[in-house]
Amino acid sequence: MSVALLRSAFDESIALHQRVKDGDAAAVVRAAAAIVDALKLGGKLLVFGNGGSAADAQHVAAELVGRFQVERIALAAVALTTDTSVLTSVANDYAFDRVFARQIEALGRAGDVALGISTSGASPNVVAALEVAHGLGMQTIALTGSDGGAVGRAAAIHVNVPSPITARVQEVQRTLLHVMCEIVENAFERG
Repeated sequence: MSVALLRSAFDESIALHQRVKDGDAAAVVRAAAAIVDALKLGGKLLVFGNGGSAADAQHVAAELVGRFQVERIALAAVALTTDTSVLTSVANDYAFDRVFARQIEALGRAGDVALGISTSGASPNVVAALEVAHGLGMQTIALTGSDGGAVGRAAAIHVNVPSPITARVQEVQRTLLHVMCEIVENAFERG
């Protein structure tokens, strides 16, 4: 039974990877280009999400501030999911729906990029942050699952993984985030 489960999970993940690979790659390329453009002009990437998406936000920030695959300059990326004092004070004093929006208000500037990650496409705090970012003149990117929902509609660039299965969506989203990191890194590679 465990072997069958393993094979089934791989089959589902491979099929969804293939579906996304064969789909329209323009949004992924546009998202990476928007990040490159912002960073080259001295801007930064603010990335956020809940649960596993919070971990993915931290992963992306680490890849850009540190390095992904090659030596290059450090790139300005901040995961808005890491400061527990900010997260809990905003959730307590305002509402959990404001935990990312308030940080965007504090840290975001016109020309920066806000990248919201949501496997469901229905995260109110991600929608609120993207709306605030748009109001500040930031470029907005949504990385979603399912049909993209309100999160996808709140962003100028929408990268969607069309599946309702959270685990499979997260697996493909991580691949897409790695592709974006590689595109961004290649634009700054020393050489």
